[in-house]
Amino acid sequence: MRRIGVAILGATGSIGVSTLDVLQRHPERFRVVALTAHRDVESLFRQCLVYEPDYAAMADTNAAEQLQDRLRSVGRSVEVLAGVEGLERVAALPEVTAVMAAIVGAAGLPPTLAAARAGKRVLLANKEALVMAGPLFMAAVREHHAELLPIDSEHNAVFQCLPPTFVAEGLDAVGVRRVLLTGSGGPFRVMPLDRLPEVTPEQACAHPNWSMGRKISVDSATMMNKGLEVIEAHWLFGVAAERIEVVIHPQSVIHSMVEYQDGSVLAQLGNPDMRTPIAHALAWPQRLTSGAAFLDFTQIARLEFTAPDLARFPCLTLAFAALAAGGTAPVILNAANEIAVQAFLERRIRYTDIQAVVQYTLERVNKRPITSLADILDDDTQARSVADEWVVAQVGGLP
Repeated sequence: MRRIGVAILGATGSIGVSTLDVLQRHPERFRVVALTAHRDVESLFRQCLVYEPDYAAMADTNAAEQLQDRLRSVGRSVEVLAGVEGLERVAALPEVTAVMAAIVGAAGLPPTLAAARAGKRVLLANKEALVMAGPLFMAAVREHHAELLPIDSEHNAVFQCLPPTFVAEGLDAVGVRRVLLTGSGGPFRVMPLDRLPEVTPEQACAHPNWSMGRKISVDSATMMNKGLEVIEAHWLFGVAAERIEVVIHPQSVIHSMVEYQDGSVLAQLGNPDMRTPIAHALAWPQRLTSGAAFLDFTQIARLEFTAPDLARFPCLTLAFAALAAGGTAPVILNAANEIAVQAFLERRIRYTDIQAVVQYTLERVNKRPITSLADILDDDTQARSVADEWVVAQVGGLP
């Protein structure tokens, strides 16, 4: 059997590491063709030694040079590429069939779009590709006959609960009433509101159920992550915002649900382990072992569901508003959030300032229809500048 060539964009992050774990369990089915990272030379170097890719790419040019020197010093002939162009090249390699798009943030958009335009099976863990460029990205998928499979546990769960014909027929034709995205509520689900300004980056990154990177962990705490997932679901499944509901589910056992017109609700369950959706997307429409522990129903004491408290999670409201506004509003939302989260992680602003930065930026950057990638990148740049101005002018530094 011919092995499937895989490129991993963002190989040193949590999704990339989990993907490599699944791949190494099935060496007869998959081959690692390319690995990429931003500037973590040491981690990518070690991965190249273990998985022996043909290509490695680093977004940071200096880091790419360091990686090339390290690999040459041990006699490895991996071809090292640099910059956005290098990332885009490995995403479109002819020997690559499947591309794991796991670069966090706006930086993941160009190579993920390149994979779609190359007609690859795109395993989408980078939600910003759809948040920022939903109409352009989906048009590229259709035009170039790419195969789009979601990796986010929520969207992968929805995908598993839908009939295969939904892509061609639409949700109405297959009887879908609404999509329910579950969220754990993060580490501050029950913390008194007056204590939220005191939250530290360490507390925000200590997710109760999932092992994730720092940025996405903060997004989970604010539920901006869920808001971005609402926008992503809109484009992935062609579902209107008013037919998407967010439900707090602290146990993270049900990863999302689909409700049908006849009153049936289909749910996908499993232990909170990203290797499950990764394995599902790699093998689809078949199944393979992922390494995730199997669910033991006798150990589940209860399953709880509540509506999100919008006073606690104002970022969720901002995301729904950006989706309703359309055009580049989600671009501005995402860019401002990235600036705000980074400032919080650097202790330059408080946890509760994150939503203030995003709201301020949304109110001051003009939105416009998306006609090209240039529109997206221009508004992304402008939004980052405005958000950073808020951080510098209103806060400065915190003791």
